[in-house]
Amino acid sequence: MYDIEILSLYEYRMRMKAYQLSSIDKEYDMHKQAWLNFVVQSTKEQGKKQVPVYTKFKDFFDYDERINEIKGTQIKRLSKRQKRMAHLAARVNGRG
Repeated sequence: MYDIEILSLYEYRMRMKAYQLSSIDKEYDMHKQAWLNFVVQSTKEQGKKQVPVYTKFKDFFDYDERINEIKGTQIKRLSKRQKRMAHLAARVNGRG
């Protein structure tokens, strides 16, 4: 209770806004989950019968591929020009 009593009006408003924004994030996650449930249950016509579009979970979401995408973005090398520009910026900013 003491923490609440010493909040300024500005701090209170900012905490309320943060709470509301986090609620929107939760809503977004719920709607995304509902959408994914709909997508994973979709079927396609094959001949005269309906078959699932995704027969394996990996067809729907490839975990390893997503991990490799993230790792690949971190390994990106700088070109010679980018290195020169970084060194120049460091010298100008007094750090090199």
